Amino acid sequence: MLKKIYKIIIIPYPLFLLYLMFFGMGRHQMEDHLIRLNPVLSTIEFMKDAFQWKYTVMIVLGNMIMFIPFGFLGWIFPKFKDLKTLLMAFVSCIVIVEALQYFTRLGIFEVDDVLLNSFGVYWGWLLSRWIEKRLTY
Repeated sequence: MLKKIYKIIIIPYPLFLLYLMFFGMGRHQMEDHLIRLNPVLSTIEFMKDAFQWKYTVMIVLGNMIMFIPFGFLGWIFPKFKDLKTLLMAFVSCIVIVEALQYFTRLGIFEVDDVLLNSFGVYWGWLLSRWIEKRLTY
């Protein structure tokens, strides 16, 4: 039953995320193409202000939590039960999305986003394995 619900939810979910990544949360087209290639350091720099620290924690957790559902793709596509295959496919897709944000100027290409989103997929993969073990016993 859980897998059937997942199959229904996962179809519109990527469209919702793409909307958020390009148009949601008051996004607008930037004047310049922006890219942040310093993993973790740019996030730490952003956190120096107390207000931004709370905002950054929300962003960091959001970037991980929002991508947990993709860790369950092995339920639909058996080849994605393999973590290496899942992460290779996911990282390829998220790099394309980040590049589109850069080229359209509707966001910033951030290496931190790629890392945090991938970590979220890993959490999802671990959670899906845990659920499957619980359901089989």
